Amino acid sequence: MLIKRPDDIKASEITPESLYVNRRRFILTSSGAALAPLVTACAGAARADDQMPLAAARNAAFSTDEPLNDFEEISTYNNYYEFGLDKADPSRYAGRLTTDPWTVTVDGHVGQPADYAVEDLIKPHALEERVYRLRCVEAWSMVVPWVGFPLKDLIARLEPTSRARYVRFTTAMRPDEMPGLQYPYLDWPYTEGLTMAEAVHPLTLIAVGLYGKTLPNQNGAPLRVVVPWKYGFKSAKSIVRISFVEEQPATAWNVANPREYGFYANVNPNVDHPRWSQARERRIGRFFRQETVMFNGYADQVASLYTDLDLERNF
Repeated sequence: MLIKRPDDIKASEITPESLYVNRRRFILTSSGAALAPLVTACAGAARADDQMPLAAARNAAFSTDEPLNDFEEISTYNNYYEFGLDKADPSRYAGRLTTDPWTVTVDGHVGQPADYAVEDLIKPHALEERVYRLRCVEAWSMVVPWVGFPLKDLIARLEPTSRARYVRFTTAMRPDEMPGLQYPYLDWPYTEGLTMAEAVHPLTLIAVGLYGKTLPNQNGAPLRVVVPWKYGFKSAKSIVRISFVEEQPATAWNVANPREYGFYANVNPNVDHPRWSQARERRIGRFFRQETVMFNGYADQVASLYTDLDLERNF
């Protein structure tokens, strides 16, 4: 039976079913209270307003003209479970994450495998600002002015071979800096993946900043992926490894609960989450909900990627 929750439930009150149903994650139901003293002890809250400025011109061809969410909303309401389950936990506790120096390992079926300093991955690319919608599976959304460069340009530099059919991203795993890692509600480290066609699509962005400044830690510093037509959990944060693989990679939420989180995770208002409808969303900062649109409003650009795919079965 499909169970839907009322439309007025707050997104911050929604807990993914995998956090209390999966046997391996049962610890949360008995020790969730223990997380509070732990994260309280984490020194150095992330300061979202203390980022370095970046030079980037607006790319109007890849931007929406919808009203932006403000910097405070974008940087204090986040999903980043390595720092805690509450939406405010990342902004409170991500300041502990050391982002300099930072190394990204590139491996798999690729012509230029190596351990790269993050600045060496970024420097050759001209940065631009793109205003993208961000839609999360819990039925909340934002409009964010990201600063970055197309992932396809980085992929071209790395020279994947013909055997590379998918790109897998791995997020940092630092127990001393990320208090949430001690709780096994996901199989750490966090991993995500895209088909090669999705990865080289012009919309797919490597983001290194927002609102003209470097990324705050809670938003995925020093670099993350942004895939605007998919639910937010597909956009891996604080990336430490980019792997070019032949088989569809296992991804964190799909492994944790495949019934609720598919590999593709395209925004589709016609496919309900098993515990609530995805037909409407609440834009952070607004009171009323609005209709969710197919592919988060990017259907004209990306629908052709899925011509032969059943989007209800391959959710």
